[in-house]
Amino acid sequence: MATQFVERMAVETDGSGEAVLMIHGLGGTSNVWTPVLPAMGHHRTIRPDLPGSGRSHRVEGPLSIERFVQAMQRVCAVLGLERVHVAAHSLGTIVAFHLAIAAPRLVRSLALFGPVLCPPDSARPGIRARGEKARAEGEAGMQAIADALVQGAISSETRTRRPVAVAAVRELVMRQCPDGYARSCEALAEARAVEVAGIDCPTLLVTGDEDAIAPAQGVRQIGERIRGARVTVLPRCGHWTMVEKHEECDDLLRRFYSRRM
Repeated sequence: MATQFVERMAVETDGSGEAVLMIHGLGGTSNVWTPVLPAMGHHRTIRPDLPGSGRSHRVEGPLSIERFVQAMQRVCAVLGLERVHVAAHSLGTIVAFHLAIAAPRLVRSLALFGPVLCPPDSARPGIRARGEKARAEGEAGMQAIADALVQGAISSETRTRRPVAVAAVRELVMRQCPDGYARSCEALAEARAVEVAGIDCPTLLVTGDEDAIAPAQGVRQIGERIRGARVTVLPRCGHWTMVEKHEECDDLLRRFYSRRM
């Protein structure tokens, strides 16, 4: 495993074979993919920390979905990747949808966990308020945000029976740079949906039956608009899909890539 910096973005690479670009969500880092890396044994994985997140928090200026898409294209260009499979989570799925439309020759397939096209209008004020809290309260604010996410974004089973998963989610969020997290919230709050009917690559959509951010009905509706997309709903699972149900996600990825490659 190696880490390099591409325009102040931390990018972890590992393995060999077909390249898989793995894009985390809000509050995540490259580490959110660690639970499913066993499924990637025959692939080359590229796991960036998005601008504003994790070790890439020193990237300056306002953030946006467009900037995230451009950053992923830049990572691929620097690494000499002309075709990649894309795996993504949450906010990262918005980036992945936009990337698949903007650069269809780059994206070979999509494996998306907790997929959303954009936040509903009713959720945007809350996302902005979360960013303001992070910026105003710093580390104390990030702890409060992490604790709220544990209560609201993971399943009841995870909270009661999977303490390591709870700790992982909490730690990922708590260790974010408050300003970088605030800017990421602002990018998410301004996100707009792309027309996914134009996507023409193999697509897997995975969500949890307790995922209030990417509810099963909404994910099925997305799947109906993408030709040939497969939708899987995991029982007793919230929004942090790969952390909460890593064995199931590992199996889904193995089967998806074995068929598509």
